[in-house]
Amino acid sequence: MKTRKKSKFFSILHKLFPVKKLFLPLAGTLAGAVNGLFGGGGGMIVLPALERAGCPVRSAHATALAVILPATLVSALVYLFCGVPFGTLLPVLLGTSAGGLWGAALLPRLREETLSFLFALLMLLAGVRMLLP
Repeated sequence: MKTRKKSKFFSILHKLFPVKKLFLPLAGTLAGAVNGLFGGGGGMIVLPALERAGCPVRSAHATALAVILPATLVSALVYLFCGVPFGTLLPVLLGTSAGGLWGAALLPRLREETLSFLFALLMLLAGVRMLLP
């Protein structure tokens, strides 16, 4: 896989503020806020942030899933106390759990290029869907 050439701006920024000390906590905060506000989507912030910080693609995907779990649990607890309809919750919970297991089992079998392409395609489709009425 090709490595991205960093601009001078990012080189200077990385010298002034080491990525892991400032950039990743800010990305994590933004991801948590997005997850809480929209009920998901924080991983779409964490994944590119991890890749920008130099994390390998597979590790970035796995780490994004791991760090979104606590944010999702906190958001879920808040929503549960606000009256989530359990008739809707249970089928979605079962489906997402099964899909999560399947995706985690599939992750090590896919090439990094395929993972990046599928993630970009998912983001594109989500963006197009949000623009449609």
